[in-house]
Parts: sequence; C-alpha cells; structure tokens
Amino acid sequence: MYRMRYRALAVLSLLLVCLPVAAHGKKDDAPDSSVSFVVLKDDNGKPVRNAAVVLHPVGKNGKQERNGFELKTDADGKTYFDGIPYGVLRIQVIAPGFQTYGQDFNIGQPTQVITIRLKRPQQQYSIYPKSAGSGTAAPPTQQPQH
Repeated sequence: MYRMRYRALAVLSLLLVCLPVAAHGKKDDAPDSSVSFVVLKDDNGKPVRNAAVVLHPVGKNGKQERNGFELKTDADGKTYFDGIPYGVLRIQVIAPGFQTYGQDFNIGQPTQVITIRLKRPQQQYSIYPKSAGSGTAAPPTQQPQH
C-alpha cells in the first residue's frame, strides 16, 4: 500500500515538472541554447550591477510574443538563461542612470555570450534659449478692456 502511494506521488511529481514544458509548446526535437549576458558601462567597461535584462521571443511573423522573462545582473554585470529556443530573441536592458537598450538577436548556437554596453543619457538640445527654461515667467500683458 505504501509503495503504491509512493509511486503515485512520484508519477504526479513527474507530471507537474513536465507539464509546464509541454504547455510552453517546445518540441522535443527543437534545439535550445544557454545564453550568457554581460552588461557593461560603455564609457569605462565596468560591470552594471542589478540591471534588468528582459527577454522576449519574436515569432516568425516578426511580432514580439507575450511570454517574456526578466533576469537581474550580478555584481560582475553577468546573468544567464538556459533553454532559450533557437530563433529571434528581443533583448531589452534597463538600469537606473543609463539609456534603455533594446535589440533583436538571432539565437542559433548551443551556447552564446551577448555583451551589452549601456550608455549614459545624452544632453538634450533645445531650440529655445537657456533663459527660457529658467523657470521665471514674463509678466502677463494686460488686454485693453472694451
């Protein structure tokens, strides 16, 4: 009796582990990749800690699929993900104090390393003179009353 319960529990556990993979739609014969990411500061090459690396598969129609995944970089600016299916992967990297990065990559090797260099925000240019943005408003003009 105990062995039957143990086997039933083992089979149930196996189904619970395998079910998400089957529901994801991955075919057993479809190759997948182990992808490592390195996020660096563009100006000095130092690692960016705690950057959000957002992964979205891109379908054959060129549209981003809904099932995405977010990773965080470690103190060395590194993170990785095993089991990425071959094909186009849209990668977005977000980190405070840096421009948001986004690019599509073709995943087609068993292991792949992607290095991303984040830039600091650039100065914004304006056609208006600097004094216009100083926060001081011109006195209102009075309209003649009729």
